[in-house]
Amino acid sequence: MSAAKTPLLAHSILPLIPTNSTMTNRRQFLTYSATLASAALAIPTLRADDLSGGKAPYKISLAEWSLHKTLRDESKNLTNLDFPRVSKEEFGIDAIEYVNQFFKDKAKDEKYLAELKTRCNDLGVKSLLIMCDGEGQLGDPNDKKRTEAVENHYKWVDAAKYLGCHSIRVNAGSSGSYEEQMKLASDGLHRLSEYAAKQGLNVLVENHGGLSSNGAWLAATIAKAEMDNCGTLPDFGNFNITRGKNPEIYDRYRGVNELMPYAKAVSAKSHDFDDQGNETSTDYEKMMKIVLSHGYHGYVGIEYEGSKFSEYEGIKLTKALLEKVAAKVKA
Repeated sequence: MSAAKTPLLAHSILPLIPTNSTMTNRRQFLTYSATLASAALAIPTLRADDLSGGKAPYKISLAEWSLHKTLRDESKNLTNLDFPRVSKEEFGIDAIEYVNQFFKDKAKDEKYLAELKTRCNDLGVKSLLIMCDGEGQLGDPNDKKRTEAVENHYKWVDAAKYLGCHSIRVNAGSSGSYEEQMKLASDGLHRLSEYAAKQGLNVLVENHGGLSSNGAWLAATIAKAEMDNCGTLPDFGNFNITRGKNPEIYDRYRGVNELMPYAKAVSAKSHDFDDQGNETSTDYEKMMKIVLSHGYHGYVGIEYEGSKFSEYEGIKLTKALLEKVAAKVKA
């Protein structure tokens, strides 16, 4: 029986093809229950073997959202097709994460996708995933709308497969009680993951507002989806369950720790930096120790979303911080 079927080892960036093993699903629930039992969450200790061999403890990628202002400014003359070049030439980053908003009408455009793939290949840039928004709620209480949302994502699975990605990132939007939303979202995720499994791709859910920003809820929802290729993309900064005058905010360190057992990608959200180059909202060293404690050594995607620095400056500052932390945790 493959050890890759347990959530604690489901951190690989490689596609995981699921089986229909009832034993596997039961083990997923038991493992998650054990994780919740320790939810008081002292920061896990790094294992010595995680940092052996002198290799970098993780790799750095660039999320396209970091450039969303530039891409939306027509005067900048920058499009999604330019993203691979900008990532490689401006920032020295050769792995990228697309956002479907910037080529929303191109999911089925074979000529466009071929051009994008050619540019990546010519530059030696790897396409990792497509972040998908605006395709409906995978946990919609209306059965017809939920099915439409699932099927709306099929084209992005196909596009991601063609580009050589390992995953698409989706949202687990729903409404109703805590338990109702878990049931509905897990149903939509299960069905979409079944389609993605045929393509050898993962379906990843980001903590992205509402109950998805509750780490315990999202981890349990992933387990309930009962698909090995359904996982998480923990984001360091998206833990606002509600906003407004009295926002409900989930502890980001606890949330990432709860989501890491199912993680197949990680998003290093950044907003602002102090004079020492540290992110002012997230202790990156503390956060990356949590990430690494789960045996994750894949890509960590830069997602700068601040306003004090330009997008180009913010990306460079985030990259420098990730590199500084990598050197510290290896020491």
